[in-house]
Amino acid sequence: MMEMFFNLDIMRQSLPLLMSGLWMTLKLCVVVIGLGLIGGLFLSLASTSPRRWLRWPAQAVIDVMRALPPLVLLIFVYSGLPFAGIDMAPFVAVAVAFLLNNSAYYAEVYRAGLQSIPKGQWEAARATGLSVPQTLTQVILPQAVRNVLPDLLSNTVEVVKLTSLASVVSLAELLYQANMARSVTYNSSPLVLAAAIYLILLWPCVRLVSRFQRKLSI
Repeated sequence: MMEMFFNLDIMRQSLPLLMSGLWMTLKLCVVVIGLGLIGGLFLSLASTSPRRWLRWPAQAVIDVMRALPPLVLLIFVYSGLPFAGIDMAPFVAVAVAFLLNNSAYYAEVYRAGLQSIPKGQWEAARATGLSVPQTLTQVILPQAVRNVLPDLLSNTVEVVKLTSLASVVSLAELLYQANMARSVTYNSSPLVLAAAIYLILLWPCVRLVSRFQRKLSI
């Protein structure tokens, strides 16, 4: 067991390769999370709009993207769209597929936050002379985000874990590089090291989510 899964010498040799994969994972997380937060916000605003022509298509997009498995969506974007003449590099394909998937989940979180704000807040802000965009950005959104901050953080943790699926399209992220090291060394220690890196990366975020949840429950 120690030789096959916890070989420190193999871990040391594979560490530079895994660090390059970690860098790719972090870049992917920044792009996917950033775009997901922005896309989710626009989707949530559209899905809560009083205009049916805007609300119904947005809700349909949210439902479809949440129902589709992210791996299926990724393979479709990377391997299916080229048949329609849309060829993407692995990084772009992963970013697009995860943007579609994560925006839907972020949209539902935002929607819960927006619906938690009493309508009186809108009316009071508008009565002071604020425009609709000012009311939204200065009064409603700050309160809504604070109300659902633990859910946003929890979803972000899931997004980071989701990036491991990028190895399916040969993107050289952390899991892909760990699997390459395993295939070269015929030893599972690089995979154990990759799991440890994920744990070090995500454990503080998990504790932060728990802390916010306890604060909001008080």
